[in-house]
Amino acid sequence: MFRKILIANRGEIALRIIWACKELGIKTVAVHSDVDIDSLHVRFADENICIGPAPSRDSYLKITNLIAAAEISNADAIHPGYGFLSESAEFAQVCEACNIAFIGPSPQTIALMGNKAEAKRTMKAARVPVLPGSDGPVPTAAEAKALAAGMGYPVILKASAGGGGKGMRVVRSEGELDTAFQMAGAEATSAFGNGDLYLEKYLEEPRHIEVQILGDKHGNIIHLFERECSIQRRHQKLIEEAPSPALSAMQRSELGHTAVKGAAAVNYFTAGTMEFLYDKGKFYFMEMNTRIQVEHPVTENITNIDLVKAQIMAAAGEKMTYRQKDLKIAGHSMECRINAEDPIRFTPSPGKITTFSIPGGPGVRVDTAAYAGYFVSPHYDSLIAKLIVRGHTRADCIMRMKRSLESFVVEGIKTNIPMHLRIMDDEDFKAGNLSTKFMERYQA
Repeated sequence: MFRKILIANRGEIALRIIWACKELGIKTVAVHSDVDIDSLHVRFADENICIGPAPSRDSYLKITNLIAAAEISNADAIHPGYGFLSESAEFAQVCEACNIAFIGPSPQTIALMGNKAEAKRTMKAARVPVLPGSDGPVPTAAEAKALAAGMGYPVILKASAGGGGKGMRVVRSEGELDTAFQMAGAEATSAFGNGDLYLEKYLEEPRHIEVQILGDKHGNIIHLFERECSIQRRHQKLIEEAPSPALSAMQRSELGHTAVKGAAAVNYFTAGTMEFLYDKGKFYFMEMNTRIQVEHPVTENITNIDLVKAQIMAAAGEKMTYRQKDLKIAGHSMECRINAEDPIRFTPSPGKITTFSIPGGPGVRVDTAAYAGYFVSPHYDSLIAKLIVRGHTRADCIMRMKRSLESFVVEGIKTNIPMHLRIMDDEDFKAGNLSTKFMERYQA
């Protein structure tokens, strides 16, 4: 087992990793930018090191500074959390070269699954269902037009090296394709340094359903069931739940088996997520996230498995003790992401939190690094807390989430709590009638 882990992240996920390390008896090193000196992850880690000024590119994304911090503190492993460098094959490779364990999959797997076109081709070869589309990057708009004509519109252009909605354009007719190709390519180059695009058939109102995967270095891979992530805005998730209200027991089993097959095709170990689009009874592979997910607590709630501890143990080479046949779903769980933003306009709302009172009671969990007096910086993601509830049924979760949101007090900044409360009362949401277009209808 590791002796000391450096956490290459900040905020609630850095704290979450610290709690897991404490239970495993592992020392922790927090890194922070100069504006994060008063953050809770800095306070609760065993050691802390400043790695640069506020901009992420000069601190949390600066590989040389992170490696130097690990070497200065004699850390034998680095946990990247999510975001920042968590899916950087280069970072994983540098860690490997410096004899520092990277708590994640191999650099080769990260690179393969990070290239969306290559990932799709790999899954297709493994007989995992994929959407009709190009067999890799499309070099020109003319070739994209020829492919689209064969598939039928609408289609979607996606950045091969991308994610989070960047370098993505829906095209509904041939006349739109030239402009969309140019704009998506430019955006992909700006965001990822790679302008390659691939083409897929566009589904109008699919569900976004992902499967939690857990593997070890001994060839064992299991799934921990699925999460429903359809409620999202601009491809950023807002509410997640497990299990999905859309699936039957047979569909759940089939999807889990498919996800494990896909993970095995890339020799996957540690925690990861296989993401699918679900439309008219069929699943299509979308991408794989080679890291811990923001929404991992809902899976922890229904399986009673600590995913962060499991992730650390897998990276340390320990054999997984969980067996697929022993895993059962216990109840239902739901997560609302509490963001520092205007609940109507969705514009960021940085500033000082003057009052911060979190809800409690049976079945309520809050993952946060915020507190009264904490300054929400404009330099980082607007997520300030994750409110997670569990119940016997989905209806129980909705009622528990509603009363928890009503008692969650944040003053000094605006948050999206009012938006979440309205969604809890939405008839389509309560009935489980969800799709990736839910928020478009809600905002309209």
